[in-house]
Amino acid sequence: MQKIIKNIGLDVHKNSISIAIADEGRDGEVRYYGKIDNDMNQLDKVIRKLISKGAVLRFVYEAGPCGYGIYRYLTNNDMDCAVVAPSKIPQPSGNRLKNDRRDSLSLARLHRSGELTPVYVPTEEDEALRDLVRAREDATRAFRTAKQQIGGFLLRHDVVYSGRSKWTKAHFNWLADIAMPHPAQQIVFQEYIDTVVDCGNRVQRLTEQIRQQSQQSRLHELIKALQSMLGISLIIAATIAAELGDLTRFENPGKLMAFLGLIPSEHSSGEQVKKGAITKTGNGHVRRALVEAAHAYRFAARKSRAILKRQEDLPKEVLNISWKAQCRLCTRYQYLMAKGKKTNVAKTAVAREIAGFSWAIAQALPKAA
Repeated sequence: MQKIIKNIGLDVHKNSISIAIADEGRDGEVRYYGKIDNDMNQLDKVIRKLISKGAVLRFVYEAGPCGYGIYRYLTNNDMDCAVVAPSKIPQPSGNRLKNDRRDSLSLARLHRSGELTPVYVPTEEDEALRDLVRAREDATRAFRTAKQQIGGFLLRHDVVYSGRSKWTKAHFNWLADIAMPHPAQQIVFQEYIDTVVDCGNRVQRLTEQIRQQSQQSRLHELIKALQSMLGISLIIAATIAAELGDLTRFENPGKLMAFLGLIPSEHSSGEQVKKGAITKTGNGHVRRALVEAAHAYRFAARKSRAILKRQEDLPKEVLNISWKAQCRLCTRYQYLMAKGKKTNVAKTAVAREIAGFSWAIAQALPKAA
């Protein structure tokens, strides 16, 4: 006897899960099952009840702030589950009604028809490294804000540093010698200095943790190989690997570039071809990291001592790809600037190709047994 396939749409929130069921087949019934608490025991009761009727269950829910706990619970129990990208869920243009019931019904219906785009779900180990990388990104942002605050405070009181470089040992010594005219202002000033120091220490601690965890990660070989390229040091390499996982899951470099939102948008019709700014879809963390790496290509191609040290013990094919990338992209950066392109446009164009060369390096690595 052939088992009935049921597509289960889950609209997941912090405290609740709305459930809808779409029976397999073009004319299969789509019905709302109900709402339960966001609790694995309650979800397990629903699963047992549906399986007892001889059905094969295919679950789907949107990626969101609740993470991948439900996905891992279901897959660990040999259930079929997909996590889909909310931005790529088809939405009728005239629809002005949205609630949990409708969302779960829509997910079940669209999953049955195969119109949903699943996202890559990282392993728990990869997600831990990703959390560490994102924590450092947050700490760096707080560090930058703290420095801007102390700079703004001093500027309001007409205190200007005459040295060449800020945030050096000489600059901190200069800050320590400043005496504000009012005791309250001196307290504020000292709190700003302490915040800068604390944020700087936090960034250093997280950087060291990323270094240690990267060496223990299954992505260690990829992280090490990516560092063979100019502009990609430990943090950027760890960001790429932790956010994207195995780069070889993309069929070609063009799909990786599109996933990162680094390809031009387009609005063409008939003979008129109109392309605009990059789409900025997909993973913004990796996109920002690649644009930052592209800034290093403004100089002529060369292998510095730092790059040679990072390239030790890497396969010859990886070294050839990284040198080819450097020769091409340094020339391309200078060519775009010579044409009068804005700096950000040149860096974005180079970042797009860095993504392609990163994909090639991942392909060149020996496959794990």
